Amino acid sequence: MSWQHSRRNFLKTSAAMAGAGVLAACGSVSTTQSGKPSGQAKPVPPKRTSGRGDTTLRVVAPSGFADNTERTQTGLTRLYNAGFTITNQEAAFRRYQRFAGSDAERIADFQDVATGRAPTPKVLMGLRGGYGAIRLLPHIDFDRLGGRMRERGTLFFGFSDVCAVQLALLAKGNMPSFAGPMIYSGFGKAVPSTYTMDAFIRGSTHSENTVSVYNIQRRSVNAEGTLWGGNLSVLASLVGSPYMPDIQDGILFLEDVGEQPYRIERMLQTLHLAGILSKQQAIVFGDFRMGNTRDVYDSSYDFSSVVNTVARVAKVPVLTGFPFGHISNKVTFPLGAHAKIRSESNGGYSVAFSGYPTLDAGSLTLDTLLPQISPDPIDILEDNVLE
Repeated sequence: MSWQHSRRNFLKTSAAMAGAGVLAACGSVSTTQSGKPSGQAKPVPPKRTSGRGDTTLRVVAPSGFADNTERTQTGLTRLYNAGFTITNQEAAFRRYQRFAGSDAERIADFQDVATGRAPTPKVLMGLRGGYGAIRLLPHIDFDRLGGRMRERGTLFFGFSDVCAVQLALLAKGNMPSFAGPMIYSGFGKAVPSTYTMDAFIRGSTHSENTVSVYNIQRRSVNAEGTLWGGNLSVLASLVGSPYMPDIQDGILFLEDVGEQPYRIERMLQTLHLAGILSKQQAIVFGDFRMGNTRDVYDSSYDFSSVVNTVARVAKVPVLTGFPFGHISNKVTFPLGAHAKIRSESNGGYSVAFSGYPTLDAGSLTLDTLLPQISPDPIDILEDNVLE
């Protein structure tokens, strides 16, 4: 497939490939908002013979449905062309109400692996964020799921609402996962971010990976421990539940989107009152997509004010600017693995990760994920709202 196609031509080419049999039709059908079958079979990649390493990728869709079938198919096609054998593809096309399938269907994405009804894949990859993952947590055997994933060395990619499952997996299954792009909101872009795709390749295939942050920090921080966390709204919703990890002397990573400063602080205060923040060696903020967002009652109260308040009340070092969140350009990094934070002479800091499962790059063609053309401005705008 030529990467010189325009966005429209790329999608036409993808559809043509599907019709020509590169993407074989699946016998499963999607559901409408009412939960009734739509009657339309979805084209999906066929199974391929295993190479030197395990390349199986199982689609999991615990949250919102994907409202653009063409974009979903683009994501699956791109991952197939990168060498993955994609399973459970029907999950990418399901819809029930606002969710990517009924609760039972979305539970089965994980529980079938936990019980052995489905083979344990090398990769679990979320479809997209939204809402709905928290409804599934009591019905998934995370202890067994984590055990099977450890045995296989499974990598689980997701963020936003999907991190509810990732947090529960860490809390009850003692299994790390990855913050990274997902099928719809990352790989499904007409022209994905070169930065994001390159970071995905490096972050998933190297046993050690260092992320450098050049934003000047207010203080020097040297910390070492388990880096964990995810979406702030999701973490706040899990406080007091058995699905919140209990990490002592860890490094807490947080990101969110679409929240006013006071709401961000309120959720952070919830984590503080629960004793979670004071247990950490440091707190690392990703991108909150704040822009010029100010408190509607006090325009001087901004994200910087929140950072200052949290550092003061929790008495924990706070770092900002980590390149991850609901943004086009983001790194891929493990959640629940070992990390070392070191301040740099330029005023920024670096985070070195180790102790996590990796992909066998020799069994895949991951370079095909790198686009050869720059994204159109309209693509960047859409990518910022469709995570």
